[in-house]
Amino acid sequence: IQFINLVMKKLIQIAWRNLWRNKRRTIITASSIFFAVFFSIFMRSFQLGTYGYMIEQSIEAYTGYLQVQNPDYFDDPTIDNCFQVSDVLLQQLKSHENVTIVVPRIESFALASTGTQSKGVLVSGIDPEAEKSLSNPLHRMVKYKFTNSAIEQIKADRNIPQELVEHIETFKGNSYASNSRLELDFELSSEESDEYLHLIKKYSAFESNYLSQNDDGVLISDRLSKYLKATVGDTIILIGQGYHGVSAAGIYPVRGIIKMASPDLDNKLIYMSLSEINNFLGLDNQVTSLVINLENNDNMLETQVELKAIITDPTLVVKNWKEIVPTLVQQIESDNIGGQAFLGILYFIVFFGIFGTVVMMVAERKREFGVMIALGMKRKKLSSIVAIEMFFIGLIGTISGMILISPIILYGHYNPFKISGESAKMMEDMGFDALMPFALFDTYFFMQGLIIFIMIGLACIQPLRSINKLDVIKSIRG
Repeated sequence: IQFINLVMKKLIQIAWRNLWRNKRRTIITASSIFFAVFFSIFMRSFQLGTYGYMIEQSIEAYTGYLQVQNPDYFDDPTIDNCFQVSDVLLQQLKSHENVTIVVPRIESFALASTGTQSKGVLVSGIDPEAEKSLSNPLHRMVKYKFTNSAIEQIKADRNIPQELVEHIETFKGNSYASNSRLELDFELSSEESDEYLHLIKKYSAFESNYLSQNDDGVLISDRLSKYLKATVGDTIILIGQGYHGVSAAGIYPVRGIIKMASPDLDNKLIYMSLSEINNFLGLDNQVTSLVINLENNDNMLETQVELKAIITDPTLVVKNWKEIVPTLVQQIESDNIGGQAFLGILYFIVFFGIFGTVVMMVAERKREFGVMIALGMKRKKLSSIVAIEMFFIGLIGTISGMILISPIILYGHYNPFKISGESAKMMEDMGFDALMPFALFDTYFFMQGLIIFIMIGLACIQPLRSINKLDVIKSIRG
């Protein structure tokens, strides 16, 4: 064993010295591996970050990872398929270690009208306090609106540069629920933000009010408010069908406007308090679902099975978000297949790039290898040295690629790439906000490095075989 260790130590030392006898060759070879790792991680992080953002928008922000429902509600989502919620049921669900929040909700459809405009809408009855821990409508309340009046006031302020005013004009009619999105859209530097943002916020400030526990008003989504031409203080008429076919109608004041991340929800959502929607639909304190968010989303399926076992009521079922929103799953899967195919093409190109580099490295050293074999070096040992050299070069290229891509991933995660033009419209038509963040470090990060190492191993097979078949006389003659 000591002899084998000594031999391996000597081979490693020789391989390491060989690398730096020709630094240019080593740098070129390591660079090809570096770019392979860099671009494969970059692409996969971009893909997975986009999928995660889609799920976060559609699931965490509204649907929840799990829902407790009447068995008939999924196939026939009417309020007739509702159920009574007991304190025992809530306690059973909340007692699970992976459950973070359980929120009761009533969902129905109605026709909303302001007299001149009408539209079919999704009416969602919520517990205003409990909902803060799930979709958090309070956080999504519109704080700034760039109306014609606001734009004119910004134009009149001589302290704001004309270039910035012209840029702001392109966002006329937009609404914002956060300062960060203002800075992102207006492309303000930190200095410009400190100097001008307070003026922009002053002229565009918009006051929305949240729902109280037994409020008789409503919150409406931003795009819906524009379509209905309704703002805070106006009233809207809702007409629908209540429990067991009774008529449902009412006039409701608009308390506030919310900006939903999903354009699909932003086009049709109205929030009501649970008490008021019970009066509107005549439900007698029943709900259509209990929405559940989880501590660890990776254990969603296991948690679903465990909650099914915990619930003693046989008339209730537990559904996961993939069952509730199958269209989102299909969109992600189809996009993922395309992304993996593109990644496969990248791997194909990268493999032949690495293969060509290794072949070049071995070919230009044939005379060196011939002399070493002529002096008594065994071919197997020579092949081992070259393999160790490639391992070191692969290690250098892989680690340097991972190190350099890491700050880009961090920046891209916390400062998502904003899509514009036709691509942005396409994403919004699919129901997603036009932002694409990077995924933080996970198994995919190290998996790309492992795949590149496997490719290096495969690329070395033919060159190493050529060493074992090397014609010493021809190689020495060059």
